[in-house]
Amino acid sequence: MTTPPFIPTYRAAGVDTEQEALALERLLAQLRRTWPQAPGTGTVRLDLGFFANVIELGGVGLALTVDGVGTKALIAQMLGKYDTIGIDCVAMNVNDLLCVGATPVSMVDYIAVQEPRPELLAALAEGLCRGARLANVSIVGGETAQIRDMLRGYREGEGFDLAAMAVGTVPLDRILVGQEIAEGDVVIGLESNGIHSNGLTLARRVFFEWHAYTVDTVFPALGHSLGEELLKPTHIYVREVLALLAQGLPVKALIHLTGGGWLNLRRVAAAVGYVIETLPPVPPIFSLIQEVGGISDAEMFRVYNMGIGFCVVVAAHAAPRALALLEAHGRKAYVLGHAVADDQRRVFLKPKGLVSQGNAFVPA
Repeated sequence: MTTPPFIPTYRAAGVDTEQEALALERLLAQLRRTWPQAPGTGTVRLDLGFFANVIELGGVGLALTVDGVGTKALIAQMLGKYDTIGIDCVAMNVNDLLCVGATPVSMVDYIAVQEPRPELLAALAEGLCRGARLANVSIVGGETAQIRDMLRGYREGEGFDLAAMAVGTVPLDRILVGQEIAEGDVVIGLESNGIHSNGLTLARRVFFEWHAYTVDTVFPALGHSLGEELLKPTHIYVREVLALLAQGLPVKALIHLTGGGWLNLRRVAAAVGYVIETLPPVPPIFSLIQEVGGISDAEMFRVYNMGIGFCVVVAAHAAPRALALLEAHGRKAYVLGHAVADDQRRVFLKPKGLVSQGNAFVPA
């Protein structure tokens, strides 16, 4: 095993989120110019930066989002197992649709491959269909592309990329982006299934490049192979969240903890911050990444979900009922903390002595 001659971070692993943010600013400025200037059909109801956007279509809100599985595709290739990663693709999209208060309805997928291997495509489709059933959505079409000159996989000929675009519906007067969060509102966290579909580049560097582990390595803390752990499908939160919304509880925000880790809590419309007073038990995979990679708490919470895959912000008086409803769907849920008025939109992780500053966590 070797110790990297640098501070182990997501950036050192090859993912520069700060540079990405700068590049996105230029891109987003261009995209806004395409928006209709007059109200009516096609009117864009939200600014960019939320988990999904909504356009007005015949008096109904049509929510749209797009996402993929990232370098989790490489883990699937390392294992030669492709029948679950489609679940991740569905999850990354439908979970984002929930965050604007939408009911996911349908999807189309995009599969790029080195070679059009029937067994590979069939396995990817199996996962997509399983995910669609879990999310109660249809997959109504898609596109495949053979781009050998652009793709390089872990296994020759099996390189692929998987992404999708999803749509949902939301009443125009019920678009939910955290615009009404107030001081004292409670943050409830729903358990994750481990690493989900973010931070795999850093995990691969830690285990397979900076150290000499393989996907077949079995850590006692996991009880199964490292590859199996990293390939666990992302949780789909559609059924429990829609059940919560159907009860008419004062839900203030729905937040998917994806890329950006716990900084995602700030992706709401209200000028609020959060005091996180309780953290759930950390799944063993995160402790292993941190220990083996020598990664700081600040970096771990900036990159990973750390055991919480989705957050619900509710009025304090409704928190016990919301918690019970969520747990009735078989998902562990935790009261994590509360919202505070804060123009700087900081996230205070009190058990770790950290506070967000820009796109990072620093000692509080």
